[in-house]
Amino acid sequence: MDAPNDMGPRMMWCPDKIQVTRMDEFRKKINNKFQLRLDSYHEFYHWSIENYPVFWEEFWHFADIIHSQPFEKVVDPNKKIDEIPQWFEGSRLNYAENMLRYNDDRVAIYSTGEGRKDVSQITFAELRKLVAKYAVAMKKLGIAKGDRVVGYISNCPEAVVAMLAAASLGAIWSSTSPDFGVTGVLDRFTQIRPNLLFTVNAVQYNGKTHNHLDKVLKVANGLSDLNKVVVIPFVNEASMDISAIPNSCSLDEFLEMGLDKNGDEPELVFEQLPFNHPLFIMYSSGTTGVPKCMVHSAGGTLMKHLEEHMLQGNMNRDDIMMYYTTSGWMMWNWLVTCLAVGSAIVCYDGSPLVPSATVLWDLVDKIGITVLGTGAKWLAVLDEKGIKPMKTHKLTSLHTILSTGSPLKPQTFDYIYCDIKKDLLVGSISGGTDIIACFMGQNWNVPVYRGEIQSRHLGMAIECWDEGGKSLLDESGELVCLKPFPSMPTSFWNDEENALYKKAYFSKFPGVWAHGDFCSISSQTGGILMLGRSDGTLNPNGVRFGSAEIYNIVETFKEIDDSVCVSQRSKDGMEERVVLFIKMVDGSPFNEDLVKRLRTNIRLQLSARHVPSVILQIQDIPYTVSGKKVEVAIRKILAGMKVTQRGAYSNPESLDLYDNIPELQGF
Repeated sequence: MDAPNDMGPRMMWCPDKIQVTRMDEFRKKINNKFQLRLDSYHEFYHWSIENYPVFWEEFWHFADIIHSQPFEKVVDPNKKIDEIPQWFEGSRLNYAENMLRYNDDRVAIYSTGEGRKDVSQITFAELRKLVAKYAVAMKKLGIAKGDRVVGYISNCPEAVVAMLAAASLGAIWSSTSPDFGVTGVLDRFTQIRPNLLFTVNAVQYNGKTHNHLDKVLKVANGLSDLNKVVVIPFVNEASMDISAIPNSCSLDEFLEMGLDKNGDEPELVFEQLPFNHPLFIMYSSGTTGVPKCMVHSAGGTLMKHLEEHMLQGNMNRDDIMMYYTTSGWMMWNWLVTCLAVGSAIVCYDGSPLVPSATVLWDLVDKIGITVLGTGAKWLAVLDEKGIKPMKTHKLTSLHTILSTGSPLKPQTFDYIYCDIKKDLLVGSISGGTDIIACFMGQNWNVPVYRGEIQSRHLGMAIECWDEGGKSLLDESGELVCLKPFPSMPTSFWNDEENALYKKAYFSKFPGVWAHGDFCSISSQTGGILMLGRSDGTLNPNGVRFGSAEIYNIVETFKEIDDSVCVSQRSKDGMEERVVLFIKMVDGSPFNEDLVKRLRTNIRLQLSARHVPSVILQIQDIPYTVSGKKVEVAIRKILAGMKVTQRGAYSNPESLDLYDNIPELQGF
């Protein structure tokens, strides 16, 4: 892939050479212990993947993992990644105990949301007491090691407390957000047969109150193994009539079970469990079939998240992280693990644009948020709306903006540094629900270059491969991982002999994890460009490229609101063409002049072979509830297939717009 200009990629931010980061401290320990001279991040990274058992062992000690029994072996280096090796065998620990290692009066959780003017606070000491109450109540309901506790729940402190209580007992937590429809929830939860459900009475979004109890009733009736449904009065003005919901109780009634027989505060006991004991069940998007249930271990999740927060993110007890997320997105799980660093987290539920488009920036100033995480789309929307926080807010505390969900466009880097804050680390991060963590992302030890993810994360043996398995630099190819890492799923739920697991990640390149993303790694900076999902790869005339390359150009047009780019196969299967759908900004015309300018820009900035064969206007574009654009489903519809699994979509009706389009018939 060509550099943007003869001068190479543009540096937007550079590390402070005087500042000693936590990564610097860790690297110094490694250098001293092993008599090394790892002077740069590049050298440290390559050492970490070549010596990954030693790297993770040393990080265990650096992070001071709380455990009751030490490990006998970190990992078997003779086992390949597709053999899904065991990590830290012999050790016993508890994820919740590590989350609650601090027991003081510093704030652990800030909470607010749409419709609320106040910001509530829970200290680490208060959080510990709440978790103890929830855990005792769960025990009285018969919840024990290996049982499933689920949330159909907002991003609220009660979700965090319930998850930590379940983890303290060795139960497994899984959650979806209230914006999921009943079918989408049951597609997930019926597979894992939960015993206890936490939910809310209503939610507020986009200026409206949405009653949730009707959906809860249908979900509860569809889950035959439920012993109890706990309903949280999340919206005070909404109904709390839960009489129709079987085995239901209010949060207050549940908490009464959490007191001992004398009414005293209970002690918190942490079940000591193997490193690989299940902690979370996460789900694939479910856009093309029944969602796959990915089982993530307590130890693996803890270790990988801590590496990303402590080393890559340089976080400490003075940090406050807010990630705009729902409880159904892996970024929620990732956010919560900040508690193990002693950092505070912010739980926010509601629209990020109501009552105004500055609501999150208001919170940065009000709370003193240091790390703000969001989706790339929200930042692009703010840019389109002309929001300039640099002129309206102080943002004194803010030192990092994180972005994920889709590639962060080069022009959004410009927007952040021009209109939000100049002295700021912009961490575009990428990984996935599959690994409940990141392959690459923020890094306080290397520069930020326009349009690029800064670096591959320590311990992650990432490469970019062509179809023949050759490693590439400066070219588009498949994102692969060559060596094991702790946060790999331990299994898929109900997947005998790991058949689905191995098919999902190891069928394209034997013995190598293929993640399903297109990327390009820069030989000049070490940075990475994410180029879209490879299962939506575009391949006209034998030229393979990712849809994000098209989006980076198309969505610079101010009159275009959104776009989606997919391939269409001819009926005889011999040819393939690229179809680009355009959603216009209200009031902006779709005409031949626009189409001509699009074709010209794509040809000039990419190549003639990148130019879509067909460019059409569309009224809406399908997204998952976690904010990811869906290309594969559109491609299936254009091929004459039906998409029956619609529970994962935020706007499933949009799929019908792509059926029987006259301009696409007869190819």
